[in-house]
Amino acid sequence: METHDVTVFDLYPFTVGQKINIEGGPRKGDWEVVAVTDRKVRLRCPFSGREFDWNRFCYVVDERTGVPWPGKE
Repeated sequence: METHDVTVFDLYPFTVGQKINIEGGPRKGDWEVVAVTDRKVRLRCPFSGREFDWNRFCYVVDERTGVPWPGKE
């Protein structure tokens, strides 16, 4: 059997109250997780307070400690 390098992705196990930073794409920036279901995640902007429901979409790239949150608006 032939083998290949394969990149494997999985949904991130969000938890309510978690502070996250999305580094790219249309959802780029700082967010707080306010609700999670099997299919959706609700995120709150720490600056405007607006909340958005999105299909679960994120994957872990890196986990950092001691990072100021939220960053600059």
